[in-house]
Amino acid sequence: MWAVFAVLSAVFAALTSILAKIGIEGVDSNLATAIRTVVVVAMAWGMVFITHRQGGIHGISRRSWLFLILSGLATGASWLCYYRALQTGSVSKVVPIDKMSTVLTLILAFWLLHERITGKALAGIVFITIGTVMMVV
Repeated sequence: MWAVFAVLSAVFAALTSILAKIGIEGVDSNLATAIRTVVVVAMAWGMVFITHRQGGIHGISRRSWLFLILSGLATGASWLCYYRALQTGSVSKVVPIDKMSTVLTLILAFWLLHERITGKALAGIVFITIGTVMMVV
């Protein structure tokens, strides 16, 4: 089931880029990010209440709170930078660079989470990097 959600995530991420590029025209990138964030917050809390998961908030550990907050700050910084890049650059150049996060994530997973990097994963990192450079240059 995770693969279905991963594919849907990719589809929605692609739509995000196109819809954002159209919607950001004539709008300050920080304001656009704030509007997008309000919508995301409303959707996320809506899902929490629809699925009756709001009671789980009391069981979250301090460590989890810390890392969820840090993740949120990283997400916010990413979105602010992404929208600024979209406002001034073309989607066909901004998105491939943004998707280099895949490579960075794998490297960080290896370094910080001690996940095993296979030969296949290493080859993927190399090919994604080469592909990104070819798309941007």
